[in-house]
Amino acid sequence: MGKRINRQSVVTLLGVLLVYAIVQGSILMDILPPFIALTLIQVCIFIILSTSLNLINGITGQFSIGHAGFMAIGAYMAAIVVVKFQGPLMLALLAGALVSALAGFLIGLPTLRLKGDYLAIATLGFGEIVRIIFLNMEYVGGASGFSVPKTITWTWAFWLMVISVIIIRNFIYSTHGRACISIRENEIAADVMGINTTKYKIMAFTIGAFFAGLAGGIYANYLYIIQPLTFSFLKSFDILVMVVLGGLGSLTGSILGAVVMTVVSAALSGWPEWRLVITAILLIVMMIFRPKGLLGTKEFSLSFLGKKGEKNASSKD
Repeated sequence: MGKRINRQSVVTLLGVLLVYAIVQGSILMDILPPFIALTLIQVCIFIILSTSLNLINGITGQFSIGHAGFMAIGAYMAAIVVVKFQGPLMLALLAGALVSALAGFLIGLPTLRLKGDYLAIATLGFGEIVRIIFLNMEYVGGASGFSVPKTITWTWAFWLMVISVIIIRNFIYSTHGRACISIRENEIAADVMGINTTKYKIMAFTIGAFFAGLAGGIYANYLYIIQPLTFSFLKSFDILVMVVLGGLGSLTGSILGAVVMTVVSAALSGWPEWRLVITAILLIVMMIFRPKGLLGTKEFSLSFLGKKGEKNASSKD
């Protein structure tokens, strides 16, 4: 078991380093087209968003569709620190993430007593309230947008994404994460067994909001300008689709869903009037043939290679 885990960890680390080295080398040699560079940064941002939402929706079993609201808080807070107070980038990102986490905690206290559709409506309302507030706030440009200097690079976006995924993964496999999974499977049984269900739901909600705010800060400091319209319900829906596509409850599924949806969206950018239609058709087909998502609740690992090899060997015998 230990050898398999060590082997998988080494292969994963080598893969991460290889991806970073290839992209960074292409950037340094100036052979990477700007559009592809933008798409890669967006992949990093959406991986953070999808894995953090998966912690709420997939791991804890809640139904939140207000993730764009936390992303907006993180984006505007990070932009304010950089533009208004000339603060360093790391401080801006941390401030945006912490304020988003605080908002998640305050919103989670009353709303997480709700369940199902009622929780979804409450979080949707929260996201729209945040958007309308920024839309009417002249301090951050209102509807015209807020200009932010571009300070995020591939290195920043990639390693912040890697760190975020590692932290979320470690939380999922901790005792706290197991408590969240028990709530997803049967909240009443978890409560009877002595698990403080409200505490763990708020904990997952707060951590998810923290990383959504971090993704918003990365977004704001890369794309020069942020506008309230960017953080509408459609953004929350896009993130939710990534989680469902990859598989609710699967961390690697959320990563895969974010990569697939971002790349498909970028590939269809030349047909803006057909992009949403084609994406919807792909999702309908996906739900027919893979209703639990690409990976379901399973995690992608190297173990299936060994099992497949063993199966082939036994069949030959």
